[in-house]
Amino acid sequence: MGKRINKILYSLLVLIFIPKFAYAMHIAEGFLPPAWSLSYFLLCLPFTYLGIKDIRKKANITKDMKLFISLAGAYCFILSALKLPSFTGSSSHPTGIGFGAITLGPFVMTIIGLIVLLFQALFLAHGGLTTLGANTFSMAVVGPIVSYLVYKCFKNKKLGIFFASALGNLITYMVTATQLAIAMPSKTGGILGAWTKFMSIFAVTQIPLAIAEGILTVLMFNVIEKYSKTELDALRGEVFYGK
Repeated sequence: MGKRINKILYSLLVLIFIPKFAYAMHIAEGFLPPAWSLSYFLLCLPFTYLGIKDIRKKANITKDMKLFISLAGAYCFILSALKLPSFTGSSSHPTGIGFGAITLGPFVMTIIGLIVLLFQALFLAHGGLTTLGANTFSMAVVGPIVSYLVYKCFKNKKLGIFFASALGNLITYMVTATQLAIAMPSKTGGILGAWTKFMSIFAVTQIPLAIAEGILTVLMFNVIEKYSKTELDALRGEVFYGK
């Protein structure tokens, strides 16, 4: 079973080194005032604490669970690196948080998302260190929680996976638009006017991307259910997956 997970993981990792990164990811360095940057770091602290506790617990459920967690991280990294330039200071892209949020729980994805965002900020010049808290809050805190809760609302598992992944993606951009609107309010319409403008621009690329991510996550689950049933069965008692 571990060898099969390794094959999937290696396939995803190979994609990391394909040169396709061109634009700044998420909210770029310097686009938020220092006070707001600090506020988002503080908002992320309790979720980070819960994530550390949760990931330590789940990592030892089975002998291959650490590989499974790594797989969720690789999936998140790859999808969040496939992006289209949007408006100044950000970009549109899948998030990859739905898969891990459903299987491992939202707080584990806070840690995974934080690591992904930190790696991209340090080594790929995507996002930024001063905006790491804001980007973590949108993609690794709010997004996974929404994905997890949406999945719980569906009796049909595949529909739940699709909508959890798609809506987790969209809510991430709603939060990002809110963060940018607060930092850069419109001279005429204020925060609401700026938010409306940002969301209208995001929607052009983000809605199709969210739909595509939902479909891709369903396909990902089909593969994982075939090769990692032991890990999924073990997680049924820990998170909501497996209804």
